[in-house]
Amino acid sequence: MPQTKFLILRFSSIGDIVLTTPVIRCIKQQYPDAQVHFATKKSYQSLLNNNPYVDKTHVLESSLSTFVDELKAEQFDYVIDLHNNLRTRIIKFRLGVKSFSFDKLNFRKWVLVKFKKNLMPNIHIVDRYLATTATLGIKNDNKGLDYFIPEKDQLPTDWLPEEYRKGFVVYAIGGQHATKKLPVRKIIEVCQEVSHPIILIGGPEDKTEAEQVVEALKGKAVLNTCGNCNLNQSASLIQQSLWVISHDTGMMHVAAALKKNVVSIWGNTVPEFGMYPYQTPFIAIENKEIGCRPCSKIGFEKCPLGHFKCVNDLGFSDLEKKIFKTNYTS
Repeated sequence: MPQTKFLILRFSSIGDIVLTTPVIRCIKQQYPDAQVHFATKKSYQSLLNNNPYVDKTHVLESSLSTFVDELKAEQFDYVIDLHNNLRTRIIKFRLGVKSFSFDKLNFRKWVLVKFKKNLMPNIHIVDRYLATTATLGIKNDNKGLDYFIPEKDQLPTDWLPEEYRKGFVVYAIGGQHATKKLPVRKIIEVCQEVSHPIILIGGPEDKTEAEQVVEALKGKAVLNTCGNCNLNQSASLIQQSLWVISHDTGMMHVAAALKKNVVSIWGNTVPEFGMYPYQTPFIAIENKEIGCRPCSKIGFEKCPLGHFKCVNDLGFSDLEKKIFKTNYTS
């Protein structure tokens, strides 16, 4: 008898794909004889290559038509669409098999952004992803997110300067949109509140800002790894850290997957969208005193009103005391 085959669709981005990992794990463990395949973009394939619950990844590189032909050859029984956009709707239509689609709640998000009226359910997006599979009998095992770091990317402790080997804090300083992250002067303020050595992580695009932070904090142990470590190596630093500071970005979810205490810093977006750190202790630092937030469910290159008060008015006093006095709610 042929194996049952599942296809999960999620094409971007880092955080969103990490947030799908409980669905992958629960399907594989609760349908142990099934195959679980995952379709994504080439740039995110590394997030899945080391996941023991994924039997095969399919990478969209060329035309959508060619990609669908590749998927058709697999003869899937079920498609779990955790992206739910035009592209995934075309894929589902052309595959012609039973499919289950994630409800993005776009109207409710629009109401929250446009009118500041919160109609969003008090449910984390992970639980909404899992609800997509409920009719298949899939249940949440409450083991949180997964992130698997390959051995080749595990950074040895002696890779770090001596003063970092007794413990350090990681600060993921990047962000896909400028309004979701702190400017350099505010990053410096955050770092000044941390008593431990700090490692800055991010991509090549964050390197110049990180250098400015290091220069401003001369005499304090701040190490810039932005652009020098790949995604898995940055995750290895998170894994070894005491705790993590992050903007509302994918690395925040990587930290949650690695069960780290997280300081999550919010600019124009809000935790009410349902994408706060999942099943790990965290605090959310956000400006609740202004009426223009959230101004977007994603972000902008600059504040639409020009004042950027959602970030500029943030304070970071007693950061270390707060992070160890909190619990998560799932």
